[in-house]
Amino acid sequence: MLTRCVVLSLLVASSIPYMATAQESDKPEATEVWEPVPREVMGTALTTPPPSDAIVLFNGKDLAQWVSADDRTAPAKWKVASGVLTVDKTSGNIETKRSFTNYQLHLEWRVPATIAETGQARGNSGIFLASLGKGDAGYELQILDAYRNKTYVNGMAGSIYKQTAPLVNPARKPGEWQSYDVLWTAPTFQADGTVRTPARVTVMFNGVVVQDNTVLTGATRYIGKPTYQKHGPAPIKLQAHGDKSEPLSFRNIWVREL
Repeated sequence: MLTRCVVLSLLVASSIPYMATAQESDKPEATEVWEPVPREVMGTALTTPPPSDAIVLFNGKDLAQWVSADDRTAPAKWKVASGVLTVDKTSGNIETKRSFTNYQLHLEWRVPATIAETGQARGNSGIFLASLGKGDAGYELQILDAYRNKTYVNGMAGSIYKQTAPLVNPARKPGEWQSYDVLWTAPTFQADGTVRTPARVTVMFNGVVVQDNTVLTGATRYIGKPTYQKHGPAPIKLQAHGDKSEPLSFRNIWVREL
């Protein structure tokens, strides 16, 4: 009987594409992409005041615009101090009270300067551009330390998680503020639940375009391929990731409905 290694060698030699087994596709590694690595560029965080028609989601004072993502009747319990919002991993994800369809979003975030872990454990969080329920359901724009931190490229900062790597890497050092500016176009659906038009997103990371009208193939999945499910307007969610690294902080969050 041929060994698996020999079979793989024969497939490569004969130019026959190798298909992952069902067992392999059930692993998170099956949807990780490691190359090509986006080149590093110099970016500058944009501290942009909210326009007059914006909805201010975090004003530096309180979490009046947020609720617990696991229980929307409960208030958000992350920590607010000195104009900064810091993740509380013990209380879970938070999401906006309001729901949105298409919008412009500005958000600033910071990985602790003393972060010690590596890879996906190094300051992990995310913005779910449309939250689809409890846990990590929705469409995730990844937040992570990407300053000389090796990980899979469709899981680094600026990626649409497990879908599309950023065009370049403009990440700043841990301890420095970073900015995201997002244009989100929600998917639309037929009456039977099939997709009429897919979701699209443009992302500027520290003033640099890293997603250029990117088409999403579905909502985020940690294991398996992205999939769509019919939905309407949805909240914006911030993730309290379950790793052991020091928590991230946020400031100056606002949104404009389009």
